[in-house]
Amino acid sequence: MKADNIYPIFDKMLSRADKEELLGQRSVMVWFTGLSGSGKSTIAIALERELQQRGVLCRILDGDNIRTGINNNLGFTEADRVENIRRIAEVSKLFVDTGIVTIAAFISPSNDIREMAARIIGQEDFLEVYVSTPLSECERRDVKGLYAKARKGEIKNFTGISAPFEVPVAPALTLDTSVLTLEESVNRLLELILPRIQKNGNV
Repeated sequence: MKADNIYPIFDKMLSRADKEELLGQRSVMVWFTGLSGSGKSTIAIALERELQQRGVLCRILDGDNIRTGINNNLGFTEADRVENIRRIAEVSKLFVDTGIVTIAAFISPSNDIREMAARIIGQEDFLEVYVSTPLSECERRDVKGLYAKARKGEIKNFTGISAPFEVPVAPALTLDTSVLTLEESVNRLLELILPRIQKNGNV
């Protein structure tokens, strides 16, 4: 039940433009999607470091750190997956509205769930990056042993094995880490992102 005694103060708060002016940058949401082990987090961390060196304030939101924090009460049912992404999108919107370049690395397996995130954050701010590394390569890496457990039935609803992954319809960028080096992936991202976040000749 929604409370009736909520009185938003958004019109009294400093605006996103004020925050961006202070930081000397424009904010954007970079949303990595792809299978477990595809390289989402690795690329996100490398991108953050590269942007930091250029004086860009960033924030990474990653599946593991979110699920051990604000979403630690959620499982992996379909309903919980949707709620997981909904909360992440709401938090991301707060960062974007504060002028921060926000980087998310989540499997987010369906087009519907990613479209929901884009609606919450704002379509114009949402850059979907599909890390398209093939399942066979993701399984070969399998640093957490998750695919092996999923194959044995020890993990239920595991994306790519016992739960589907829908390929993005029109991502802003596609990166296959079985073909591209980390440096090549980050360079392609910078070509996409830098023109979006430059303000007053900065960055």
